[in-house]
Amino acid sequence: MRRLLNFFAPSARPTKFVLSLDGGGVRAIAAVVFLKELEVRSGKTIFDIFDFFIGTSAGGINALHLAGQGMHCFDLEKFWSKDNLNKTMSKSFWDAGSYLQTKPKYDGIGKREVLLNSFKDQSLGESKKPVAVLTYDIEKRMPRLLSSYDSPGIKMVSAASATSAAPIYYSTQEVDDGSWLIDGGIVANNPSLLGYSEARKLFPDHDIKLLSIGAGINRRKISGKRSAEWGALNWMRHDILGIMLESSMLDEIVGDLMGKNYLRVNSSTGLVNRRMDDNSDANIKRIHLMGMEWWSDFGDQTLEFLNL
Repeated sequence: MRRLLNFFAPSARPTKFVLSLDGGGVRAIAAVVFLKELEVRSGKTIFDIFDFFIGTSAGGINALHLAGQGMHCFDLEKFWSKDNLNKTMSKSFWDAGSYLQTKPKYDGIGKREVLLNSFKDQSLGESKKPVAVLTYDIEKRMPRLLSSYDSPGIKMVSAASATSAAPIYYSTQEVDDGSWLIDGGIVANNPSLLGYSEARKLFPDHDIKLLSIGAGINRRKISGKRSAEWGALNWMRHDILGIMLESSMLDEIVGDLMGKNYLRVNSSTGLVNRRMDDNSDANIKRIHLMGMEWWSDFGDQTLEFLNL
């Protein structure tokens, strides 16, 4: 009788795995280092492990490479080469130490060249697996996801340019449908909650497990007493944009919603420069070390979480 009951009992629902990648400029290289170790230890590619990819800003660029092209992390690490970083940060309009410029810090020409070289004419609809990147529509004053399933006609170059168009650093981007978009990090630098919501729509008959990888958190203390007298210039000097991007609220919400099906990989930036565009050799080395430290701290837990 027990065998008969077991035969008719409903089976456990299958699981879909989601990878969510934070923005953080050059600090997003740490996530690539971590994922490269995951590929080595598991013997599988990140493309094969995960079913849906979502990212913001530099994390969105990584997500587009991984899902759109099935890129191995060894090759993704090469995308973030010194030459490419120098191109993406070319022709600064700013004078050193100045916060009073009226134009974006970088003209974006080199950045678009690097993205074109990588994505060519590929559209989101041609992605090999479902992918979404977060942006913000400045004319409609609302967040917008550019995805392989809801906006397949948008070019990947346009999506990558828009999701990483951080105010101050790069100009607002016009995408293929005429929308004007900026970096989605102003809404949710950690897009995990959106990733969970989208995955439930894409895979309604599956359980969802989500791995979320950050880009380091700046824990440098700011003097409350001194900040009470700051105006725009001083807040700019003390990285107001970075402060806005570092909220942990969404992380806590998705953790409460998903429980054991959510794993967050992140840490303090430590010696890594808080600024998103420090591509000096010393800082890039520190970012790589941060990624390896993440593997030491979270690697075994991640393998178990992903059933690897």
